Amino acid sequence: MEYAQLKPGSQFSPLRSLLYYSQRMVTAPSLRRLVVRALSGALRLRQGAGDELCARDSAEETALLALRVSGYAPLGNLLSDTQCSDIRAWLADKLLTDRDRQRSGFTLAQRPHGVRVADYHLREVIACPHILSLANSTPLLGLAARYLTCKPTISALGLRWSFPVPGGSVLQAFHRDSEDWRYLKILVYLSDVDDGAGPHVYLHGSHLTKAPMRLRFYSDAEILARHRAEDLLIATGARGFCFAVDTAGIHKGAAPLEQPRLMLQIQYSLLPSYAYRYTPEQYHGPLVLDPYVNRLILRPAALRG
Repeated sequence: MEYAQLKPGSQFSPLRSLLYYSQRMVTAPSLRRLVVRALSGALRLRQGAGDELCARDSAEETALLALRVSGYAPLGNLLSDTQCSDIRAWLADKLLTDRDRQRSGFTLAQRPHGVRVADYHLREVIACPHILSLANSTPLLGLAARYLTCKPTISALGLRWSFPVPGGSVLQAFHRDSEDWRYLKILVYLSDVDDGAGPHVYLHGSHLTKAPMRLRFYSDAEILARHRAEDLLIATGARGFCFAVDTAGIHKGAAPLEQPRLMLQIQYSLLPSYAYRYTPEQYHGPLVLDPYVNRLILRPAALRG
C-alpha cells in the first residue's frame, strides 16, 4: 500500500491529515470506545451489521474472545500447503519493491544485497491465487464484523518478504500502530516461521491500555522491565498459519536471523485508513465480492456483489 502525505508537501491533503491525526489525538481508552460505538452504530444503520458474514460457530467465538481479551487470536492453518505452494509459484517472477530505498523492482531470485524488507504491488496481490478468496472468507470477515460490531472494510492488503541482513535485528522494535479508531489485522505466514525466521511478537492485553499521543518505539529491555516475559505472545507456525491481532497494542515483527519470511497482511477497519493513498485495482477473477467490503482495493467495475 502507498502511504499518504500527511504533512505539508507534495500531494498533501489537509482533510486526510485532519482525519488521521484526530484519532491519534484521542488516547483515553474510554473515550475511544465511545467514538467507536458511535461510528460503528452509524455504519450499521447505513451498511448493516454484517451478520450475513458471520459463522457464529465455536471457532469464531473462541477467536473473538481471545482477540477482545488478549489482542491476539491464533486461527490455525487457513491456507493449505498446496495453496501456499500455488502462491509462491505465482509470485516467482513478480517484481518486489525495496521498502528502505529507491531502486528498480526485482524478482525474489534477483534480490540485491542488503534488502531487508520488500513488498509486492497491490495489483500482484489482487491477482495472486487464493488471496482475495481468503480475505473475503467467512472465518475472517465474520471475525472482523463481530470485533468491529459493523460490516468491515478491507483497508490494507499486502504481501511482504523480510530477509536476514547483518544488523537487521535492531531495525524492528516494539511499537503500536494507529490505523483507525478500531481495526484488526490478519497475518498469514506463507513460509515456515520459527524463532529464527522472524516471528510476530505481541504484548498480551496491550490493546486495552492507553497509547501515547506521540507514537514511539520500545526496546526489548524496556518491555521486559515493565512486563512479564510470559505476556509476550510469540506466533510461530508452518506456512499457512493465520492469526488475528489488534496492532493498536504493542508488538513487533522480529527480524529474521536465519530464514526469510513471506507474510500476507489483511487489515479490516471501521473506516479507510487515512495513512494510505488508495488506488483500487481491476479484478478479473471469478469471485463475486461484496462491493462495500472491497471498495478501497478493487475498482467498482470488478465488484459484482
